[in-house]
Amino acid sequence: MELRLDMNSYLPLRDVVFQTLRDAILKGELEPGERLMEIHLANKLGVSRTPIREAIRMLEKEGLAVTIPRKGAQVAQMTEKDLLDVLEIRDALDELAVTDACNRMDEQDFKDLEKAMNDFVVVTKSDDVRAIVEADENFHNVIYRATKNPKLWHIIKNLKEQMYRYRYEYVKQDKDYSDLIEDHQKIVEGLKRKDVDYVKSVMHSHLQNQVDSVSRVIREQNRAGARKKAESDK
Repeated sequence: MELRLDMNSYLPLRDVVFQTLRDAILKGELEPGERLMEIHLANKLGVSRTPIREAIRMLEKEGLAVTIPRKGAQVAQMTEKDLLDVLEIRDALDELAVTDACNRMDEQDFKDLEKAMNDFVVVTKSDDVRAIVEADENFHNVIYRATKNPKLWHIIKNLKEQMYRYRYEYVKQDKDYSDLIEDHQKIVEGLKRKDVDYVKSVMHSHLQNQVDSVSRVIREQNRAGARKKAESDK
């Protein structure tokens, strides 16, 4: 596997290393369970161990890496339990956000939401999964900010880091994104009507589709891991 830093990025070195490792994990180039050895990664990327160590801590914060006693850091496994735990919290926060947004969205918020929806449609025509994920996040962020509740927005931003891997995996599985686009359109229409129950229903279904899709991926990864182990034990 070849890792390459994007040195054109105007970011601190640790952030550039973090983005490089994060992309490699999300794309499957660094596989679940694979060790993240500081010296090895530093040599591959041509940097010192310090930004590698800092980047691994950032990966741990997003749930993309774990540190095992006496073994060191490795790429975290995706588990259905973690997926369900994170999205259960997200579902509850979405309900609160929708209730507040329906009552508090102003004309500028709706303009921002329409723009975010259109931006998402445009970016789905590309093959850039990360850009599509970020456009989807931005659409939902407009709603969260429109709650005018900074504490709720802060909690959701913290949860976003733990959700990123699952959102990325979900978007990666889709091919035409028509369901996501339709859901966004329904959410906008419901918010304009101030139909709280309708928007809650759409967002819950939106989230459940993510659970179902990513759960299938996790089960397949588990089966593949079991087959690989069985072959190595022969």
